[in-house]
Amino acid sequence: MSKVWFITGASSGLGAALAAAVLQRGDSVAATFRKAEQASAFSQQDPVRAQGIVLDLTDGARIPAAVQEALAHFGRIDVLVNNAGYGTIGAIEEFTMDEIRAQFETNFFGMAALTQAVLPPMRAQGSGHILQLSSAAGIKATGGFGVYNASKFALEGFSEALAQEVAPFGIRVVIVEPGPFRTEFAGSSVQLAARRMDEYKTTPVAQMYHYISRIHGRQEGDPQKAARVLVDYVHNGNETLRLPLGKHPIDVIKAKLKSVEQDLETNRAIALSTLVDV
Repeated sequence: MSKVWFITGASSGLGAALAAAVLQRGDSVAATFRKAEQASAFSQQDPVRAQGIVLDLTDGARIPAAVQEALAHFGRIDVLVNNAGYGTIGAIEEFTMDEIRAQFETNFFGMAALTQAVLPPMRAQGSGHILQLSSAAGIKATGGFGVYNASKFALEGFSEALAQEVAPFGIRVVIVEPGPFRTEFAGSSVQLAARRMDEYKTTPVAQMYHYISRIHGRQEGDPQKAARVLVDYVHNGNETLRLPLGKHPIDVIKAKLKSVEQDLETNRAIALSTLVDV
């Protein structure tokens, strides 16, 4: 059975690859773009199965209207893909609060508002998939990546709870955790803290600046392959909550789990010492 997808951030990278893979599969897609000319060009390739919608996730008032446009055109939304977002690099101390809030407005608050807008029609139809594009950075934090880490950690917690809340309505949530892919994430879309502090020049923050400058175009992940995996994953009825993509997230998540387990065992006696005496 063909499905109707709603994909945010489809102008480039994984979002663009996923929209193309959806159409190649024979499904339909409402894809969002920040520029009207991009949305129009997307619609023109297939006026029946492809609908370009202008949406900036930081414009909360526009989100319900964008969902209604998709429903008016297709009649339903089977798969929501919260893909739009960007990365930031810098020491936490280097960022202004406005920069931190801007990161969360797109990566978390916009995602949350869109999810809320799509849930009523999904509940009414008794089915749906919500693909949450997180990251390996949503599991394990790295110096110099802290603000981005925080936005993805928030998405992970939101999504874990959401999965439990909507399962009774036939809606599945998948937290997608990619590693580095050959997109513009480390290129034109990454934003650096406006302030650079000399104090961090010999810390892991400096290493992160260096990593981003050299990784672009050399990442391990192929967006087209990932897109096909996601389309197949939805159609094949897979039910796991988390889906890592690439070798990097497997290694990173294993390391995080090992670290947490070590901390638990080291501090077990201290933890149990705080119980009320019976």
